[in-house]
Amino acid sequence: MKKKTLIPVLLLMTIFSYCQTSIIDSKFNLGFEKNKKEVPLNWTNFGSSDYKISIDSTIFKGGRYAATIEFTGKNKDYKALEFVLPNNYQGKKITLSGYLKTENITSGYAGLWMGIEPNIAFDNMEHRGVKGTTGWQKYEITLDLKPFKTNKISIGAILDGNGKMWIDNLSLSIDGKSIEHIAPYTIPAKTDKEFDHGSRIESILLDDSNIQHLKTLGLVWGFLKYYHPNIAKGDYNWDYELFRILPKFQQINNNNERDAILVNWINSLGKFPLNNKSIESSKEIKMKPDLDWISNAKFSEELTSLLLNVKNAERTNEHYYITLFDVGNPSFTNENPYATIKYPDVGYRVLSLYRYWNIIQYYFPYKYLIGEDWKNVLTAFIPKIIAAKNETEYTLTILELIEKVNDTHANVWGNQVLNTYKGLNYAPIKLDFIENKAVVTYFNDDVLGIETGLQIGDVISKINNIPVDSTVKKNLKYTPASNYSTKLRGIARRTLLRTMDTLLNVEYIRNGKTNNKIIKVNAANKSKIWKKEFDHLGDTCFKLINPKIAYLSHSALKGKYMHKIWKTIKNTNGIILDCRYTPFHAPLDSVCNYLYPKQTIHAKSTRGSILTPGLFTFKQSYSSGSENENYYKGKVVILVNENTQSSSEYHVMAYQKAPKAIVLGSTTSAADGQVSPPFYLPGEIMTFITGMGVYYPSGEETQRTGIKIDIEVKPTIIGIKQHRDELIEKAIEIINEQ
Repeated sequence: MKKKTLIPVLLLMTIFSYCQTSIIDSKFNLGFEKNKKEVPLNWTNFGSSDYKISIDSTIFKGGRYAATIEFTGKNKDYKALEFVLPNNYQGKKITLSGYLKTENITSGYAGLWMGIEPNIAFDNMEHRGVKGTTGWQKYEITLDLKPFKTNKISIGAILDGNGKMWIDNLSLSIDGKSIEHIAPYTIPAKTDKEFDHGSRIESILLDDSNIQHLKTLGLVWGFLKYYHPNIAKGDYNWDYELFRILPKFQQINNNNERDAILVNWINSLGKFPLNNKSIESSKEIKMKPDLDWISNAKFSEELTSLLLNVKNAERTNEHYYITLFDVGNPSFTNENPYATIKYPDVGYRVLSLYRYWNIIQYYFPYKYLIGEDWKNVLTAFIPKIIAAKNETEYTLTILELIEKVNDTHANVWGNQVLNTYKGLNYAPIKLDFIENKAVVTYFNDDVLGIETGLQIGDVISKINNIPVDSTVKKNLKYTPASNYSTKLRGIARRTLLRTMDTLLNVEYIRNGKTNNKIIKVNAANKSKIWKKEFDHLGDTCFKLINPKIAYLSHSALKGKYMHKIWKTIKNTNGIILDCRYTPFHAPLDSVCNYLYPKQTIHAKSTRGSILTPGLFTFKQSYSSGSENENYYKGKVVILVNENTQSSSEYHVMAYQKAPKAIVLGSTTSAADGQVSPPFYLPGEIMTFITGMGVYYPSGEETQRTGIKIDIEVKPTIIGIKQHRDELIEKAIEIINEQ
């Protein structure tokens, strides 16, 4: 095995569920005293076939046998023994000890290894492995435990390279205590199965008073989820706790009765220590938690006091329902997708609303840019989500809720209900809104496109006798995006020219005349709608427009090419850096090393908090480039439009720090920052959010507003008809100016 190969191999292996029976050390077979067909019983292996695993009855450390791994082939790689612990365990640290003996390891190493998944901890002795020929020696690996995040603990031995190794007398301990004396750890949140098949809530009263009570419940439920230490430990299946308390909100007569129910509920969650220390004063704050409602809602004195105590509770950075990655974007762990519940009952529908609303409330870095009080959105969607009478209405309500966030990364992805609602058949045509009109700009398939009878530059005015403007207005609330131009992008490509039929009646305008066509539509694969939008540009990342103007497409550019490209472009008058598409090879640093005279800060980011949910502080600044007297002296014209999104926007923020940089084009997608991993709502509705806030070094926004543009240029219908790229034309003009 090449030294770093084991990690991805382990991460891709199947995650095993833990059984609940107590297993003593002898059943672990850590001494290899039990074997079958000369291999250790209950152990598995993976790696190259050029190695042999066996049991040795002549050389051993204790008992009667030792396990061996030996290189026997021609191609040196690696081989590993693996044992998956059948249980999870509670504690701070887990230690694997064992004896190794080696022979003739002249390349690579031998070692023990241990991994805790998913992505919690790993050590394979790569940098301290055993080499050469050695006698029996004891080795240890110790990892930090995170029991309520752990899905799998694996241990084993590895031989990387050549030679032979023996393994014997392995042992496991938790915080110094032998594992055979430790009971398996079970997480209450995972063992609560009471509502696996339904919430048992058939209806919810919807008068004005109860909507306000349900709003209060949503606020308190989410606040407790992220702030209460005992919920953070995984002591409660918080979804199912909602189903236990929700029926009590069916017949509340007044606020005092409501508050008493909540007081009893919070008290039932157990005690916790308080912490009055503040972490806010030591960091630059971008957004504070929105918790004023606790004091302003006119709750009873007892309820207010309890909620404030939870706010001031002693918390750790370990939470069952939330993890923050190193860059600061959140992962919403242990959120059951309830995949088998396609049309969730009313209790599960309320859970969907509460789950999503509170994720945004506490872990969306741009909540302050939503444009309205997020709490009012909760009030508005309570009757909507309860009233949804079928799977389609439920899914559309969730999509409408997601649209309220104004984040291009946020959407419902890969959902068959939505695909059926919009239509599974597509015209082989790409539309863009040019001059506020839906214009044919590209054929996804040349043959099928020509067969439609439409031409590049045609303006689509009606589809099935419905004006395009009407379709746009209807679908704006179902098209999540950071700004209007990106909404239009989404409607043009994901909504127009779709149907469940095989034909579309299209009214179009060509040369001032209105015409009609009946066009054929096909399934997505035949219409090639997933064809890369820039395939027609070819795969060339670089060309000379003329001897003094270079063109770089950062979508195809690989950093390793820049050294050769630089020799050709360093003496040109200008570079056109096309950032209208996604950079698939992340060439940022490689490009900036040639554009900058010195290392330059181009962005900074915020990070959320597990200790104080809802708090976002500036985490760090990001820089590119290095000292370079021979940096590029010509103009750098950067092209952007509504397709410039996320990583592409981040690249532009760096490129535009070049001394003679000019950003040219139109409003970008305005969804900068690392996305969260996908998370789910009941019915297996998958979505994302922008999980990390990204800003210019001055603190200026990029979310919703997009990248700062120096010269606005947009395509025209005439330009589209003439197959011209008007942004490139303008860039050439700018470079040629003295």
